[in-house]
Amino acid sequence: MSDEYSLWTEKYRPETFEEIKGQKDIVRRVKAFVENKNMPHLLFAGPAGIGKTTLSLVTVKQLYGDTWRENFLELNASDERGIDVVRVKVKEFARTKSIGNVPYKIIYLDECDALTKEAQQALRRTMENYTQTCRFILSCNYSSKIIEPIQSRCAVFRFKPLDKSELYEIMDNISTREKLKLDEKAKDALVEVSEGDCRKLENIMQSCAVLSGKITEEIVFEVAAFARPKEIIEILELCVKQDFPKAKSKLLDTMLNYGLSGLDAIKQIQKESWSLKIDAQKKLEMVKECGECEFRMVEGSDEYLQLESLLAKFVLINSTK
Repeated sequence: MSDEYSLWTEKYRPETFEEIKGQKDIVRRVKAFVENKNMPHLLFAGPAGIGKTTLSLVTVKQLYGDTWRENFLELNASDERGIDVVRVKVKEFARTKSIGNVPYKIIYLDECDALTKEAQQALRRTMENYTQTCRFILSCNYSSKIIEPIQSRCAVFRFKPLDKSELYEIMDNISTREKLKLDEKAKDALVEVSEGDCRKLENIMQSCAVLSGKITEEIVFEVAAFARPKEIIEILELCVKQDFPKAKSKLLDTMLNYGLSGLDAIKQIQKESWSLKIDAQKKLEMVKECGECEFRMVEGSDEYLQLESLLAKFVLINSTK
């Protein structure tokens, strides 16, 4: 996403613990660490756009006040994932004393599940050797990719996607401050498209606001390159009726109209399969075929051929009684 689409994410980033939406239990525990000025190494795990980086920045700002920049190092491990980063940048920062009355600095390592195993082993030793002068906040999408010795050295916090009510609060706050108009259908569409990802929600809202001060359902789906659930359901219903040519044509038109990739389409098809009014056993078989199709696409198969094959399997599944 380009810089112009990330402006709102920075503009509306919370400055205090009370402003953070969702993750109430995690925020409460981290706030207690800050108030006591004593915290362990932290590991934040969870999907993208749900507040891991935001909570880290709020923690640092509340802990150090005006000197937070001097006591804080932020690195993105997906850009710098080698062992030299740990041996040079991290170690040089960790071995120096902090400025102010907090006895340690903080290193925030984003996307640390992208670190190589060798870099993680080096990080493990650094965390152990410099624990008196430095604390680590590690952020990742998949904690299973972090080696056990690092996990055992951290207090692990597992973040969850924001729920509908919390996304509504964020939308209402932004629309009031930016003087935007959102109807209820547009809000539901934003919740559907963002899937609990606050950053994605704000990026889509900003993109929509460029087109119109009044955000509608149509604009949201157009900007997000996301097919309406109704259209996907129509394709699936054609498969249930065993009308393969129409289902194939409808799917192709939908993908071209919304600019969907094969993986985008398969995810929406899998999601809407559950809403069909057919036997539960058939739904299970359809979802199973979605997983097989997605795997083949990831491995490099032609997406249109695989989607046609998927629709054909759906027709065959629904041809049996």
